[in-house]
Amino acid sequence: MKYLYLFSIVFLFGACKSTQIWNASQVPVYSKFDSYSPKLVLENDSIHVINFWATWCKPCVAELPYFEESLSSLQKEKIKFTYVSLDFEKNLRSKVIPFLNTSKIKADVVLLSDGKYNDWIDKVDPSWSGSIPATLITLGEKNIFFEGSFHSEQEIIDLIHKIKI
Repeated sequence: MKYLYLFSIVFLFGACKSTQIWNASQVPVYSKFDSYSPKLVLENDSIHVINFWATWCKPCVAELPYFEESLSSLQKEKIKFTYVSLDFEKNLRSKVIPFLNTSKIKADVVLLSDGKYNDWIDKVDPSWSGSIPATLITLGEKNIFFEGSFHSEQEIIDLIHKIKI
């Protein structure tokens, strides 16, 4: 009986550890793009997948599970996923955090509340019209930019592998 009790505690602890519980202090807020921009490029040999999204963007919300699946599939590779929310800062606690918890998001999340989009979208990629979802993949000096929605995990993985070529 005590082994069953011990197993239950270990199981519950493991289950709790594997599920990220988000709160506002875990989501860095950048009010200016220039404060966030140095984080677009990793200073190592890892691939960085940066997805620009918002809770009010239906295509963004629809594709996030594919990013999460890719994150799990590629966990043995040198890769980092960051989701850059373009929601209003005032909605961090009321919309973004509940969404992250409901969706069981595991990747890093930041909130970029710099509403002067026309001043910085060209700094992400000159071809970006400003619509979301949009994804930037970097590996050192190499960049791949994709504006639009992904419809499967495989589409994301295929694009990630192109940066290695």
